[in-house]
Amino acid sequence: MRPSRRQIVALAAGLPLAMALPSAAWAQKKIVLGFSQVGAESEWRTANTESIKSAAKDAGIELKFSDAQQKQENQIKAIRAFIAQKVDVIAFSPVVETGWDNVLREAKAAKIPVVLTDRAVNTKDTSLYVTFMGSDFVEEGRKAGRWLVEKMKDQKGEVRIVELQGTVGSAPAIDRKKGFEEIIKADPKFKIVRSQTGDFTRAKGKEVMEAFLKAEGKNGINVLYAHNDDMAIGAIQAIEEAGLKPAKDITIISVDAVKGAFEAMMAGKLNVSVECSPLLGPQLMTAVKDIVAGKPVAKRIVTEEGIFPMETAAAEFPKRKY
Repeated sequence: MRPSRRQIVALAAGLPLAMALPSAAWAQKKIVLGFSQVGAESEWRTANTESIKSAAKDAGIELKFSDAQQKQENQIKAIRAFIAQKVDVIAFSPVVETGWDNVLREAKAAKIPVVLTDRAVNTKDTSLYVTFMGSDFVEEGRKAGRWLVEKMKDQKGEVRIVELQGTVGSAPAIDRKKGFEEIIKADPKFKIVRSQTGDFTRAKGKEVMEAFLKAEGKNGINVLYAHNDDMAIGAIQAIEEAGLKPAKDITIISVDAVKGAFEAMMAGKLNVSVECSPLLGPQLMTAVKDIVAGKPVAKRIVTEEGIFPMETAAAEFPKRKY
């Protein structure tokens, strides 16, 4: 079979062989996905990154990956770099909810579709992104609240709660607080006496819990509600160093259900963890392929998740993938 005129011209010009292929074959070129990650602040985030990287490889999608180190300005730079590189799809897990409109408009003007993963953005113009996939953070907060209300339904007197919030302005911090408060407000005995950010990290969780214990005294805290497991694990250390027994002297509720939380529950140091699955990679790659193929994609894709009290930890632990 004789080469086509397109192939001869491309080869003569020294272009890559792929450029010399017929248009039908050229249409099969690899999808390029630009992904901006929040950072590596927790076990959850590390598992999320691994899921995305391995799923892209399995799906045959070229992944351009950027770690924002928990800074919004780094994510905005990364998104602008992806636009300049003319990737097929941009996906990112936003550090905070606000301040994205300008860069998202730039992506829209460049006709590059955007997918939000794990965290949402707060914008009036929802046409700036195709879909948001991830957990229902408000529902996670509600699950934590319902578990506490049920556990302490027979307790008389005030239940004093301290709260370790996630990164200020982030969707999970805002929503996990909102969902939890929505449930506990029905009973006036539940009172949040201290609430401060621990930035989703173990070190900050420990530091802030130390301050809570100092401020409230050893007997002034009944419950700790941590917006993620890493902060709870840091707080457990602070509780033990104060001479108290975590999960006994202070009831501890956290969110994520990572392996570290199951280890803490099996050791009798954490009462319950609400699941928030980081394994979004396969779901993301399916959505990316559908978007590029022009197929319809739901505006909101919710991850199905459970809740794990310490009594179930030993049986569930061998099944955990993160």
